[in-house]
Amino acid sequence: MQSSRPRLLVLASTFPRWDGDTEPRFVESLSYELAEHFDVSVLVPHCRGAARQETLKNGDRKLEVCRFRYCFETLETLAYDGGMLSRVRSNPLRLLLLPLFIVAQMRTLRRLHREQAFDAIHAHWIIPQGFSIALLRFLRFTLPPVLLTSHGGDLYALRGRFLEEIKRRILSRVDAVTVVSEAMRQYCEEKEIAPSRIDVQSMGVDLDTTFTPGDSDSPREGLVFVGRLVEKKGVEYLIDAVAILAPQHPGLTLKIVGDGPLRNSLAGRANEQGVSDRIDFVGAVLNVDVPGYLRSASISVMPSVVAASGDQEGLGLVAVEAMGCGCAVVASDLPAVRDTVIDGRTGLMAKPADAADLADTIGRLLTDDSLRQQLAEEGRRHALANFNWKAVGASYAEIINERLLDD
Repeated sequence: MQSSRPRLLVLASTFPRWDGDTEPRFVESLSYELAEHFDVSVLVPHCRGAARQETLKNGDRKLEVCRFRYCFETLETLAYDGGMLSRVRSNPLRLLLLPLFIVAQMRTLRRLHREQAFDAIHAHWIIPQGFSIALLRFLRFTLPPVLLTSHGGDLYALRGRFLEEIKRRILSRVDAVTVVSEAMRQYCEEKEIAPSRIDVQSMGVDLDTTFTPGDSDSPREGLVFVGRLVEKKGVEYLIDAVAILAPQHPGLTLKIVGDGPLRNSLAGRANEQGVSDRIDFVGAVLNVDVPGYLRSASISVMPSVVAASGDQEGLGLVAVEAMGCGCAVVASDLPAVRDTVIDGRTGLMAKPADAADLADTIGRLLTDDSLRQQLAEEGRRHALANFNWKAVGASYAEIINERLLDD
């Protein structure tokens, strides 16, 4: 029997490719939450080793996933493994794949809409998903109402008069816009690159079954960083901070969980600073294994910076994941991060790109068990109240219903 529920198409360029993939799962997680309210299909790029089409299930929720081909399989390297911006920066020749990507995405989107008659589209990222939507509408192809969500890098890193005009035109051709932090909304207003009404709604974290404190009696020790090893994550300042703290804290260790193009240079920096024996480059791990590292650490550090390109955190959910696991947080004082870390209440803030201040802030928690425990407990309460997936999914469903589907 055909469902009477509205049909929703989700567009994205980051999505798990197979079981056990280390790709970020937030689009998948949100799509599952939206599947409570809609029949959800997901359109994402193909890559070598991924299925062209599959049905994913989580309990009684399901997602129909279609992965579009945009080149020979061996050359489908524009997406995944750090995101499209990172992939292009590591090899600028990949930019030649972008027109093929956009055309293939547009053709597949049109075909799916003809076959399934979607009632609404939720597109993630201004470029390339928003660009494809805007181009289809410019060419006067009929599409259902569109919600476009920007996550940060697509907004901050694409700078300059020409690119800001492109973003402005894209955002003017969708029906609703959400950003994941208040700082991003203010940026859009300052640059005058978005409609007057922008909804702020973060992504979420599974705080019920995945990012949980675990056994409260288990010992916690050392520092942990979780994230991609790219410029905006500021890991070099954390390594320098460990070197500053080392003389006063002889047992201090740091686990760096994640991989990326800067791994070798960061390992070299640790060696130069004389702290390579204190730092464990764990590498990329499965998403289900991340909580174990957060539960075993005393402090999770998020030393983010504004990259030379202007790219910066759109929100910083890794801080919420740490809070969910009962781990105290030290983070850089960047505008978007303030939506998750409240200085002195749910964590401590340090000056961005300042290893000395970062070391001082970490040092406060290393020498004050009471403060560390207080921040960890309040951080978990704050995370549960504001970032649990069930509430986030319900908010996005409400936005889609009110902004796109209500007559």
